[in-house]
Amino acid sequence: MATAQYNQDQLRELIQGPSDIEWTYEMRRQCQEILPHLFLGPLQASKSLDTLKSLGITHIVCIRDAKEAFSVRPRFPEHFQYMVLDVQDSEEQNLIRLFPQAKQFIDDAIAKGGCVLVHCNGGISLSPSFVVMYVMQFYNLSWEDALHLVQNRRYCISPNGGFMTQIKEYESIYKAKAAIASHPQQRLFSVRRKRSDEDDEDQVQREGERTKRALVDEDDDDAMQT
Repeated sequence: MATAQYNQDQLRELIQGPSDIEWTYEMRRQCQEILPHLFLGPLQASKSLDTLKSLGITHIVCIRDAKEAFSVRPRFPEHFQYMVLDVQDSEEQNLIRLFPQAKQFIDDAIAKGGCVLVHCNGGISLSPSFVVMYVMQFYNLSWEDALHLVQNRRYCISPNGGFMTQIKEYESIYKAKAAIASHPQQRLFSVRRKRSDEDDEDQVQREGERTKRALVDEDDDDAMQT
C-alpha cells in the first residue's frame, strides 16, 4: 500500500487525534481505530463476535507470547481471517524482523476493503509497537509523531524499552527503503556508471598491455639485428 500523502497541517491534526473523546479506564478493554480500517486493542476486544462485526472487522492480527497460546488465540476463524505471530513479550524480542509480514497482511486486507484488528494480551506494549511502526510508514512520520498519533487514540499504550529502541530504529530503515524506491533510475544510473568506469579501466589496462608487448617485440627485433 502506498504511503498516504498529507500536508503539514493535516498531519498535525492527525497526530493530535480527536479532541472530543474523554479517556476512561474502561476503554483499556476496548479497541480503538488508529487510522481508517485499522484498530488496536487488547485480548478482550477480540472475544466479542458482535462487537467485531459491528466494527466491520474482517482480519485480525493476533500477537502473543507463546506461553499465552491457550488464551490468546483465534476465536472465530470461520468469520475472520487471522494472522498469528508467536513472540516473546520481552525487551530482547526482535520485532523489526517480524513486522514486514504483519504489514503485508494489513496492507492486503485494507486494499481489499477490509478492516483489521491488531491485538495482543493487554494492548499496552506488544501490539502497539507493531501499529506504531505501521503508522510511521503509512503517514511518513518520525517515530515520535507516530507514537503520539497512536497514544492520542489509545492513551494507555506503553511499549517497553526494547520495543521503543526498535521503533526508533525502524524510522531510518523505512526511510532508507523509501529513498531507494523513489529513485530507481538514479540507482540504475549509478550501477551503469560503475560498470562503465570498470570497462574504461579494463580498456586502459588492455591498451597498456598491448603497448608493453609492442615494446618488447621491438627490443627483440633490435637484439636479433645486432
